[in-house]
Amino acid sequence: MLPDIIMGFSVALTGPNLFYCFLGVLIGTLIGVLPGLGPSATISLLLPSTYYLNPTSAIIMLSGVYYGAMYGGSTTSILVNIPGEAASVVTCLDGYQMARQGRAGPALGTAAFGSFIAGTLSIFGLMLAAPALAQFALSFGPPEYFSLIFLAFSILVYLAAGSTLKAILIAAVGVFVGTIGTDFITGDPRFMYDSLTLSDGIGLVPVVMGLFGIAEVLHNLERSAGKVEVLRTKIQGLFPSLKDWRASLLPILRGSIIGFFLGTLPGGGAIIASFTSYAVEKKVSKHPERFGKGAIEGVAGPEAANNAGSGGNFIPLMTLGLPANVVMALLLGALMIHGIRPGPMLIQEQPQLFWGLVTSMYVGNVMLLVLNLPLIPLWVRILSIPYRFLFPLILLFCVIGVYSLSSNKWEIVVMVIFGIIGYFMRKFKYEPAPFVFALVLGPTMENSLRQSLLMSEGSPGIFFTQPISCILLIAGLILFTIPLLPWFKRKQLGDEF
Repeated sequence: MLPDIIMGFSVALTGPNLFYCFLGVLIGTLIGVLPGLGPSATISLLLPSTYYLNPTSAIIMLSGVYYGAMYGGSTTSILVNIPGEAASVVTCLDGYQMARQGRAGPALGTAAFGSFIAGTLSIFGLMLAAPALAQFALSFGPPEYFSLIFLAFSILVYLAAGSTLKAILIAAVGVFVGTIGTDFITGDPRFMYDSLTLSDGIGLVPVVMGLFGIAEVLHNLERSAGKVEVLRTKIQGLFPSLKDWRASLLPILRGSIIGFFLGTLPGGGAIIASFTSYAVEKKVSKHPERFGKGAIEGVAGPEAANNAGSGGNFIPLMTLGLPANVVMALLLGALMIHGIRPGPMLIQEQPQLFWGLVTSMYVGNVMLLVLNLPLIPLWVRILSIPYRFLFPLILLFCVIGVYSLSSNKWEIVVMVIFGIIGYFMRKFKYEPAPFVFALVLGPTMENSLRQSLLMSEGSPGIFFTQPISCILLIAGLILFTIPLLPWFKRKQLGDEF
């Protein structure tokens, strides 16, 4: 592995890749600081700009946006009591209380150092686990891939934040939208209605820019009436004291382990990891009554967990071609646009991309640690920018980005339509993540299903005669059934749906 790591650093430390790594983590931190924006919306907006970069530089920059947002989200949680990023919700509970007690500096410092330690540990985990998992995945054929994607859908539904039935419904719609275009086996048009724009299917970029860019603007314009009030407190003592280190070191290590392993699960990642870490720290604490009142462990553990989770997310993406969450789905789309298909052969076929990305994440973590602490006063000032000055720029960037793809005005229409759909999805509590997840993985799942049935001459038994496929499929069926049990019980008791 040492020659691979050396090669990775030789790629990551080139001038262009260093610049794009720095640009990615800087934009990511800024997006994490600004409430109402997140890595999903930002990466969807930046996707068109990556078409003119080489694949390694593009994925380094977009990845930097993702884990940079994990860093930046803690700033608003601590100073404004508003999570800049969804994974930083838990940090509000104790971080803001520490700031009210005049300990904003130690809270911000602990979040930054904890994020750096967890990010570093997750990178080592990625180096060790990814090659081994890729070697195992070489034994996967179409039946195994179908069962694996079915398991991924089941986990996504099982871990859905809102209604399980709504998650299933919106994922089914995503699978349907993924079938639009030309059939890859027969060449027949499907749901195209003589439209050349739809002949290659619904593009990922217009969809995600609509769902996360346009819809986010509409949603924020509706709910943001006033100016965000930043807590007026003197920020000092950014370097935690020995007492703070003693209290936060074990939570950081526990959060790193929890975040990394949950990050490898489809549908898991930073949000679930941060909540789990907070629950664990409260459970193991000798003074659980301090949580919610300014306990530094309540900042250290969740912040470490969400950063370690972002590192763990890359393992299934790079080794199986399976995105763990919507951000990874966008990165999968970015790689596919450049003609690269993540999977078991990626490490062998594209070693410079894989090891360059892994080592750039370590470089990016160092950059974030150096950037975050000195720039905190600047982030505080940026928080006071009214949203009415931001949303016209976001809309303009969306339109230019989509039109620059193919100079097709109808792609803009697709983006606007999905922007309106995304707005109403938020209004009626439908999560966009299952839709994007299904849109990206649906075609692969269909292809694997049809290839498997061609191999078995139409017999579905092939999914149960292959040991790996059988285990994955049964696990998926169990996970798919568990969330529906309460609904079946209510129906049996005659309750209203």
